[in-house]
Amino acid sequence: MTEQINRVGVVGLGAMGMGMAQSLLRAGFEVHACDMRPEAVQKLVTAGAIGAASPAEMAPKIDALLIVVVNAAQTEQVLFGESGTDGAAAHLKPGAIVIASSTVAPEFAEALGARLLALGLRFIDAPISGGAAKAASGEMSVMAAGAPDAFAQCAKLFDAICANLYRLGDQPGQGSKVKMINQLLAGVHIAAAAEAMALGLRAGCDPDALYEVITNSAGSSWMFQNRVPHILKGDYTPLSAVNIFVKDLGIVLDYAKKSVFPLPLSATAHQMFMQASAAGHGAEDDSAVIKMFPGITLPAPAKDAR
Repeated sequence: MTEQINRVGVVGLGAMGMGMAQSLLRAGFEVHACDMRPEAVQKLVTAGAIGAASPAEMAPKIDALLIVVVNAAQTEQVLFGESGTDGAAAHLKPGAIVIASSTVAPEFAEALGARLLALGLRFIDAPISGGAAKAASGEMSVMAAGAPDAFAQCAKLFDAICANLYRLGDQPGQGSKVKMINQLLAGVHIAAAAEAMALGLRAGCDPDALYEVITNSAGSSWMFQNRVPHILKGDYTPLSAVNIFVKDLGIVLDYAKKSVFPLPLSATAHQMFMQASAAGHGAEDDSAVIKMFPGITLPAPAKDAR
């Protein structure tokens, strides 16, 4: 039977990474935690994790490194640091497994796999989907590609963090390609939900009644059901921020541009998120894209909204 990895480092303890680390702790893994925010690390230490001041510090102590940061630049920083040798990659044990879960361009994932292989490390390109609630309950979807032996050793790890593991091939980049398509749909659906609610508000519809009707009608979507309640509560605390879709739809459009492939809906949605970001809403929840529409009165925040 393939020996399973047990000591896992988690770098990036945001909405998704924190839930994934907590799921690993519940499953009995030795979890090493690192984040720029000391309070996030302390929360996990209190739950039984081992804190680390940097990715390089934790690297020699772990069998697998799970990176759950925002983008390619942060992934690069975790692995290679400023000099190329002061990140985690130079300090991981030979044969250690790097699992990168950020949404990045497929070309970046492909190149990263080659770089890590040259260092004697194994790589699983493993972007994630499902939101903070599913991360916390260990029920995410993971779109992954990498060497079969790496998957075999990480079977229990993936059992702990996800309900759906999609094996998409042996070559890094395939996971990121599928995640890119998911983000195309997610971004377009959020933008469409915001546009629909904005028109409903402008037309004088009761927003709660409108939400109730649409969620039980053919025009609904998962994103409509999930994001519109944020608008109804006037609570734009970021679970996934506007700027995430500025980035992710940018990845989609850049990839399509290289293939000379038209994406009119993605381009429009991207401009909507860009407009919301330019207006100062980039760090708010992605449902704040509705704030780009003029002449509407949005629901006021509830008294207990945080």
